[in-house]
Amino acid sequence: MSTTAPPVDERLLKPSPLRKLLGRPELGSVVGAIAVFIFFSIVADSFLQLSSLSTVLYAASTIGIMAVPVALLMIGGEFDLSAGVLVTSSALISSMFSYQMTANVWVGVFVSLLVTLLIGAFNGFMLTRTKLPSFIITLGTFLMLTGLNLGFTKLISGTVSTKSIGNMQGFSSAKEVFASQWTIGSVNLKVTILWWAALIVVATWILLRTKAGNWIFAVGGNADAARAVGVPVVKTRIGLYMGVAFAAWISGQHLLFSYDVVQSGEGVGNELTYIIAAVIGGCLITGGYGSAVGSAVGAFIFGMTSKGIVYAEWNPDWFKFFLGAMLLLATLLNAWVRKRAEASR
Repeated sequence: MSTTAPPVDERLLKPSPLRKLLGRPELGSVVGAIAVFIFFSIVADSFLQLSSLSTVLYAASTIGIMAVPVALLMIGGEFDLSAGVLVTSSALISSMFSYQMTANVWVGVFVSLLVTLLIGAFNGFMLTRTKLPSFIITLGTFLMLTGLNLGFTKLISGTVSTKSIGNMQGFSSAKEVFASQWTIGSVNLKVTILWWAALIVVATWILLRTKAGNWIFAVGGNADAARAVGVPVVKTRIGLYMGVAFAAWISGQHLLFSYDVVQSGEGVGNELTYIIAAVIGGCLITGGYGSAVGSAVGAFIFGMTSKGIVYAEWNPDWFKFFLGAMLLLATLLNAWVRKRAEASR
């Protein structure tokens, strides 16, 4: 008498390490980062020097601080084209408020935080209330902030840059928080690397260990279905935009306390850099897929390429070409990895 074993529920099967690896969104970007690292190690003799690697890390961190929340926003299915100029707006608010009010610069820093978060909340609120695409909403914010940055700076300072606040009370302590550096031998480590690492850890914890992370993936996958099962879609989207605003505040304060003055026209075009880093890191344009770690790898690739071209003594005019090529190759590689992961289930 023969017996047939009952079918095994696939949900109870423990996935193999290979399947887990193929299912990671950042796998393609890690492969790309290794390839870029090896490439510039060969073509640029000075690339492997510790001082060069610290410069690469700094370049990556200034992009990565913004790329992390932008990645979360893209996982949630949205864009923010105002992120680049919002960094400059944050710095301008801190500087001009402190100078005009002759206040401790920390007052300007916290006023900037409040205003920057309100701008992020405005983007999320307008998106949820008007039902317009985030491309249109944030493009409008981008244009308004670009005009306000230039208009207010000229109105208050008389020029396109802010007045120096380097001799004001609180400047030194604020610089320690937002723009300090440590020298270890020939290596200069900037505090932005610590800010970047902290954001990666927090964002990864939110995505993988909290209910809010499930909401972000659900909203990016299908907002209507997420709403039907009780996901607070409106709050999630507003929170994501405020997360981008918070990172813009950090980057803006670093910009201000690194150079003491701020040019009102800075930041235009940087929003595309943040999006590119997130996409290279495995985020889908359509939402619902990606990781904070992947965005960090994408930012690191960007840093290696921007500085590697300099160390290789190539014409920097080719940088955008290499960036575009990396974007296409990374997107194709990520799509291939994702298909392999789905086929192995």
